[in-house]
Amino acid sequence: MKIFRKLSAIFTLLAMVLVIASCAGTPPNETPQAGTPQSEAPSGDTGGAEISELEDGASLVYWSMWSEAEPQAIVLAAAARAFTEATGVSVSVNFNGRQGQREGIAPALAAGERIDIFDEDIDRVTGQWGDHLLNLNELVDSVFSDTNGRPYKDLVNTGLMTMARERGGGSYTVVPYQPFVFTTMYNKALFDQAGITRVPTNWNEFLDACELLLDIGIIPMTVDNAYIPALFGYTLTRVVGVNRSLEIFANLELDDPGILRTAEIFEDLITSGYMSQRAATNVYPEGQASEFAMETVAIYLNGTWLPNELREINPDLNWGQFAWPSIDPNGAGPEAHNVGAQCFGINRNTAYPNAAFAFIRFITLGHWDQQLANETWGVPMANDAVWPPQLSDAEAVFAATTVPFPWAAGAEDNPNVTAAIIEGFQRMVAGTLTAQQFADSLAALG
Repeated sequence: MKIFRKLSAIFTLLAMVLVIASCAGTPPNETPQAGTPQSEAPSGDTGGAEISELEDGASLVYWSMWSEAEPQAIVLAAAARAFTEATGVSVSVNFNGRQGQREGIAPALAAGERIDIFDEDIDRVTGQWGDHLLNLNELVDSVFSDTNGRPYKDLVNTGLMTMARERGGGSYTVVPYQPFVFTTMYNKALFDQAGITRVPTNWNEFLDACELLLDIGIIPMTVDNAYIPALFGYTLTRVVGVNRSLEIFANLELDDPGILRTAEIFEDLITSGYMSQRAATNVYPEGQASEFAMETVAIYLNGTWLPNELREINPDLNWGQFAWPSIDPNGAGPEAHNVGAQCFGINRNTAYPNAAFAFIRFITLGHWDQQLANETWGVPMANDAVWPPQLSDAEAVFAATTVPFPWAAGAEDNPNVTAAIIEGFQRMVAGTLTAQQFADSLAALG
């Protein structure tokens, strides 16, 4: 999940839809703007490279999750035109937006409508639409004219390719792009003003940082209703560990002592004044747009898509990231994060699998991968790409992640549990529910 302009900029963000399931230190006069390349393409540039191994007469139909006006769509449309110029393969792109993609692609695929490539969140593509995916094992293991004598899978993020294979039941059925890591976003300028000289790595250090922020009149953190389950699930992993967190939600073992312990942690944050009182009523994206972007709040647990979502409101925000701190000895630490990506899938019924995979390589290697990262302030896929400065700290967080876990650590898998977490958390912030009552309300759902 993100982005002092005028109220019109806030209203623009309020209309944006969360991308799910997405650094600091850039001087204001060096903040990259949309449409402005930030660096030269890394080695392996395929921006204009000749690509062979294509079927005669190939053409492609690509259904995309992005809306036409989004920076991702603008880059992808330009990449499609460049691909056609380089190969002669036409690419018809349908930008459906998140809702249109989720509602329309399943019936279209079932009806046999012409779709060669489609994209969305990796879990949704492999889960809901997995029966329509082409096995890509041979393609990702192959060497092509545009892969510098190496298999494709060796040129892109190994962890994400491993995740893709796992989601495909041991086979590659998708190719990730627009990766993300969900971690602690913070305002470096506010940390500097508060005299915080290094990011916290454990909970005591985190509380100390919160107190220093409060001393200068800055509310340490906030959250929107859409991200409360993720905040709760993340913190639970720091109390009981990732595997136990997933078990608690999967098996509805909601009377686990870790639930109460996590609720008490938040109760302490709230009573200490470290959590914004507006979190009791914030409806996405009010917290990120009206508090974090306006620099009245310093910390916001969210995804690496957040700088792009807030860029129109505050393009000069001094971005930083750090791992959500360790809490209890038996809990997880900086090695554990929710990481993921959007992904490309190729329809198993396509007549042009080689051309479709060539188009995917064209976007995820070299020039267009770098351009996508630059223009969206997002995470690149290729190993030799440069992360945008707004996410420079997140690169280290991503690299240190050896224990990936799914969205919200399972806290959003059951709608009844999700609703109870949101309501209970907001009532704790409002002071009408205690941590014990919050834990009891969840335990009643078990």
